[in-house]
Amino acid sequence: MPLSPYIAEIRALIGTRTLLLPGVTAVVRDERGRYLLARHTQSGRWSLVGGGVEPGEEPRTALEREIREELGVAAVAGRVVDAYGGPALEVVYGNGDRVSYVTVAYLCTLQGEPRAAEPDEIAEVGWFTRAQVRALDPFPWVDRVLEDADRL
Repeated sequence: MPLSPYIAEIRALIGTRTLLLPGVTAVVRDERGRYLLARHTQSGRWSLVGGGVEPGEEPRTALEREIREELGVAAVAGRVVDAYGGPALEVVYGNGDRVSYVTVAYLCTLQGEPRAAEPDEIAEVGWFTRAQVRALDPFPWVDRVLEDADRL
């Protein structure tokens, strides 16, 4: 998805300086205990599905919207796993834009079979065991979220 008008407006004012942005993350586990991950088109790295919360938007609604956009299926955001931030969620994009995300992870259920519905953002999706996730070289914060989800 292209840069939201809200973020574009802020970027016009501050340039590439660090923005602190609220985010939401989906933890989707199937009946076999595997987790759903998506491979990002630009970085090639695997991660959990999620995105930004727009002004005035409820976090659960934002996550359900992001899942619909990125995976092409409806979803229900359930129990909160935890909230995450800090150095592991700091990103410098190719254009130099710096972002520090704070994200709330939710256990989610999908209503349909997920697919990479937004190819500019998501190259592919797959179901993986925890051991398989580690072998994929995901973003560093993913294992922490899955570890916390396993405890629920």
